[in-house]
Amino acid sequence: MSTPSRSSIVFASALGVLLLAAGGFGYWKSMHDRLPDGLYVGNGRLEATEVQIASKTPGRLAEVLVDEGDKVSKGQLLARMDTRTLEAQRNQAEAEVLRARENLAAAQANVQLRLSEQLLAQQELSRSQALLKHGFVSAQIIDQQQSRIGTANAAVTAARAQVSAVSAAIGAAQAQVAQLTSEIDDSSLRAPIDGIIQLRMAEPGEVLGAGGRVLLLIDPSDQYMNLYLPASVTGRLAVGDEARILLDALPDHPLPAKISFVAAKSQFTPKEVETRDERQKLVFRVKLRLTDPSAPPQVKPGMPGAGYVRTASVDWPVNLQ
Repeated sequence: MSTPSRSSIVFASALGVLLLAAGGFGYWKSMHDRLPDGLYVGNGRLEATEVQIASKTPGRLAEVLVDEGDKVSKGQLLARMDTRTLEAQRNQAEAEVLRARENLAAAQANVQLRLSEQLLAQQELSRSQALLKHGFVSAQIIDQQQSRIGTANAAVTAARAQVSAVSAAIGAAQAQVAQLTSEIDDSSLRAPIDGIIQLRMAEPGEVLGAGGRVLLLIDPSDQYMNLYLPASVTGRLAVGDEARILLDALPDHPLPAKISFVAAKSQFTPKEVETRDERQKLVFRVKLRLTDPSAPPQVKPGMPGAGYVRTASVDWPVNLQ
C-alpha cells in the first residue's frame, strides 16, 4: 500500500482550511444579517406618484414637445391638440356676439321710438279731453285716441321684451365664446407638477378620444415603498416613525424614510409577493416614503428592495445607518 504523497497532503490541508473559512464566513454573515429584536423587514418595490397627461376632449394630437426622460416644470407646455375646428367655432360665436349687440342697439332705438309714440298719444288725448268739455270734439275722437294709447303701450312693452331677448342672446353667445376658449386652453396639455416624463404614449397625428392618454409623468420628489406586514408588527407602528429602505441595486446606501400610512384594514398579500402560501396570509399595508429621494441620484422608481421598520427604541444596525 502506497503512502500519500506530500502534495496530496498539502492540497487536502488547504481544502480543509478553505472549507473552514467558508463555514466561518457563512456563520458570521448569518449573525450579521440577523435583525435585532424590534426591527422588521419586508420586500417591496420603489414607486413614485404618477400623473396621467390626457386629452380632455376628442381630437387629433397636433404636437408633442417632450420625450421620455425629460425633466419638466409645473405649467410647462407638454403637448397640443389640433384646435382649428374649435377656433373656427369660436370665431363664429364671436361674430354672433357682434351681431347680437347690433340687434340690441336697434331694439333699444325701437324702444325710444315707441315711447315717443306713447307720449304723443297721451298728449293728444289730454288736448282732446280739454276740447271735449267745450264741445269742440266728439266722444268718438276720444275713444280713438284712448285706443291709440293702448296700442302705444303694447308697442312699448313689446319693444322692451325684444331688448331683453337680444340681451339674453348676447349672454348666450358670450358663454359660447367662453366655453370654446376654455376648450382651446384645455387643448394645451401642461405639466401639473414638477416631474420627469416616464412614458410617451401617443404621437402627433393620432386621433384621441376624451381622456386619451398622451404622457405619463412621475414625481421623483415623492417616492415610496409599500410593505405588507402582519398585525403583530403594524399594531406597534405609527405614522411618522423612522424607517429605512435598502435597494438591491444599492446595497451600501440605506435610504432614510418615514412611515406615511398604515392601513386600518387587513388584506391578502398581493400576487406579486413571493409564494402562494405567502399570498394567503392576511397582512396590513405600510407605506414608507423617502425623506430625501434625490440622494443618491441612482435611485429610480421600479427598483426592488427591502423596507425596514422598528417597533422599539433600538439603534439601526451599521448597514442601515
